[in-house]
Amino acid sequence: MKSIFKISRFLVFFLLFVGCNSKKTAMIEEALPNKPTHKAVVYQVFTRLFGNPITTNKPWGTIEENGVGKFADFSDTALEQIKNLGVTHIWYTGVPHHAVIRDYTAFGIDNDDPDVVKGRAGSPYAVKDYYNVDPDLATNPAKRLEEFEALIQRTHKHQLKVIIDIVPNHVARHYKSTSQAVGETDFGANDDKSVEYSRNNNFYYIPNSSFEVPTDEHPDSHRDEPLGGEKHPLADRKFEEIPAKWTGNGSRATKPSINDWYETVKINYGVRPDGTKDFPLLPEGFDQKPYQAHFEFWKDKDVPDSWKKFKSIALYWLEKGVDGFRYDMAEMVPVEFWSYMNSAIKTKNPDAFLLAEVYNPAEYRNYIRLGKMDYLYDKVELYDTLKAIIHKHSRTTYISDIQNRMADIEHHMLHFLENHDEQRIASPDFAGNPQKALPAMVVSATISSAPTMIYFGQEVGETGSEHAGFGNPSRTSIFDYIGVPHHQRWMNNGKFDGGQLSKDEKSLRDYYQKLLNFTLQSEALTGSFEEIHSFNENSTEGYGAWLYAFARWSESEKLIVVTNFDDTQTYEFDLKIPLELLKKWHLNPGTYSLTDQLNLQNVTTLVYKKNLGTAHVKIRPLESFIFQLK
Repeated sequence: MKSIFKISRFLVFFLLFVGCNSKKTAMIEEALPNKPTHKAVVYQVFTRLFGNPITTNKPWGTIEENGVGKFADFSDTALEQIKNLGVTHIWYTGVPHHAVIRDYTAFGIDNDDPDVVKGRAGSPYAVKDYYNVDPDLATNPAKRLEEFEALIQRTHKHQLKVIIDIVPNHVARHYKSTSQAVGETDFGANDDKSVEYSRNNNFYYIPNSSFEVPTDEHPDSHRDEPLGGEKHPLADRKFEEIPAKWTGNGSRATKPSINDWYETVKINYGVRPDGTKDFPLLPEGFDQKPYQAHFEFWKDKDVPDSWKKFKSIALYWLEKGVDGFRYDMAEMVPVEFWSYMNSAIKTKNPDAFLLAEVYNPAEYRNYIRLGKMDYLYDKVELYDTLKAIIHKHSRTTYISDIQNRMADIEHHMLHFLENHDEQRIASPDFAGNPQKALPAMVVSATISSAPTMIYFGQEVGETGSEHAGFGNPSRTSIFDYIGVPHHQRWMNNGKFDGGQLSKDEKSLRDYYQKLLNFTLQSEALTGSFEEIHSFNENSTEGYGAWLYAFARWSESEKLIVVTNFDDTQTYEFDLKIPLELLKKWHLNPGTYSLTDQLNLQNVTTLVYKKNLGTAHVKIRPLESFIFQLK
């Protein structure tokens, strides 16, 4: 889910640099985990869609009409092919049991009301039971948890790590766990519903009121018609909730807007309605302390009940073998809670992979240093900039600005060009052609030591063009039963061999595989960075405005990356390498071979004379080079 707030670049820049100094940064970095020797690659897969072979794609289609993928579809063959793509972690999106319009009462699961469910298959971010998994994903819903545990084991057998979602800010409007851990109670079970706020209430209430189902102020859109207007015994524009609760995005209206997250209710973390905090605060200087100190701080503290519930949920899944979590809309939850939660997780598993969706750059350092997040989405800075460059609405120079601003936290800013919230690269609303994003993909994957993430189907040019029902084209729907055509051609009826891909789709996947596997083995990509774009931008003849160049290096490996974002023009020039960089590389004047790691047949020469190095480059439209110095 997306933040509703936007911050101007000027304000971001100002906030990030006020009060910063190198000495404090150095002290803080000592308290942060050491960088790994190699990068990580996360493969986000929408679990419900991955293994679905049915191509009907009827808008608002049922599970019988449009099909659904299962845990079992992640066969040994599928997992090995994912690993071979150059992947270290799989984020199985949509695993926790969320509200869904399908009758599972035979398995002890209450029916959900279509009036407060988005789509027929339901939003994965309206979790109904945190101690179990989506019954749609199981071959036998009665054994759904066992089937997911088996998938965890299969994934580990292929040396891949497992990530699942935790959605801390909200739960489904009708939350009811049938399988919670011993001693745990449901969210809201012990709440005092006569008051708007109480510290240990799990929800916020609107006393003496009843919830009203939202209606659309634009009737022609029919967005308020559950199941596309299909008749259903519960689709009556009624949902009993007395008293009404605050909606997930913070709306305090008894009748939220159709644009609100009306299918969810907001969790109370001990933040009073006026915004003041009703819990212990971290002492001054705790941004410089490791997670162990945070864990010790919280051991004897009285914290709100919701904190305890979510910690229990996280530890429950760690016991099941899950290796990490992606936290939805983490910035809508106080950073002190994350200190409490993540320090407990790291105490249980120091290697746990903790990724947070945060869109406010002014808060990045707090969520990393105080909240003990490993990684945050680099959406507002790098993703948005690369997308603008692809559209030729921004200049490549801004990439260097981002690197400078993020220098002290670059390792923690996970890079991506697709995820379930964003438009597919190949959709007309993004690039319209997956090839146009390849320079951005190279930059995204190689410019920092942070992990790279790709979304299933991205590697074969998925367009997200299906009219699924609730979901809109350009993004593969997360609300509906739907097939994913390009991905299905790679899946090839369960063979997972790309047997139905076109020549161009195979070539695209091969490119991703080569790039991602290189990032896994390259030590330079967890080493130092220096941009050489500005050194060439205004002084090198033939160096075009849509090019970008930078260097990455370690003691054992030196790289020069050159990309061409222009989709029409070839550039030929002598790339200049500044003397300061040559000295950092401890090179002596002479001639050195540069071999492109994306295509070993592309070789050029670095000539170091006097106070300058040069390398002759001829780069075609949308081409990229990762030159390794020999």
